[in-house]
Amino acid sequence: MENCSEDYRIQSFDVDTQKLLKTALKDPSSVNLEKVSNILVDQSLKDPLFSKEAGRICYTIVQAEAKQNNGTVFRRHLLNRLQQEFKEREETRKRSLQAWVCYVTFICNIFDYLKVNNMPMVALVLPVYDCLMRLAQPDALLNEEEVDCLVLQLHRIGEQLEKVNSQRMDELFFLLRDGFLLQEGLTSMARLLLLEVLEFRAGGWMLSSTAHKYYYSEIAD
Repeated sequence: MENCSEDYRIQSFDVDTQKLLKTALKDPSSVNLEKVSNILVDQSLKDPLFSKEAGRICYTIVQAEAKQNNGTVFRRHLLNRLQQEFKEREETRKRSLQAWVCYVTFICNIFDYLKVNNMPMVALVLPVYDCLMRLAQPDALLNEEEVDCLVLQLHRIGEQLEKVNSQRMDELFFLLRDGFLLQEGLTSMARLLLLEVLEFRAGGWMLSSTAHKYYYSEIAD
């Protein structure tokens, strides 16, 4: 899987870090993979665009390491760091809403890309659900940035998540439905996004072309 560095948005790093990441993508056993995982997580928490891309980088390193020596060192360090950040998620949210939204985007991205035997990684299922449940709480629904993040992640991985734990998905959507119907102070955009995602799941994780046209013309306006 040959990709130029530009595909991975790594040109924003300093020269030494770019070199380290390029090497990790091709020859992972020759670099410090704990350092690599920390660089990727740190950047993901700071840079919203990078947090959406980082899953591809991690996937490529995991694949390269498995091919090279059947290793899982990078994946282990990555999961450890994700777990550490997960434990501190409330503090992160209080400190910086952007860092919190970036973390949720990143962990969902990793859930989407990293599979074991073509199945989602069991270790990530509950943390991902817990993050999405937090975004569905009343205080979070008042922040458009958090609602937008929640809806984007459900579009991306909702169907996969429901397959591995449908009960938690039901619980999440009870919260979203109550939020849509009962919550005071929601912006019109947040209300529109919630209605769209409720309809998206009700349609089997699809929107009819009419609904798609309606919601996305409203959002564009």
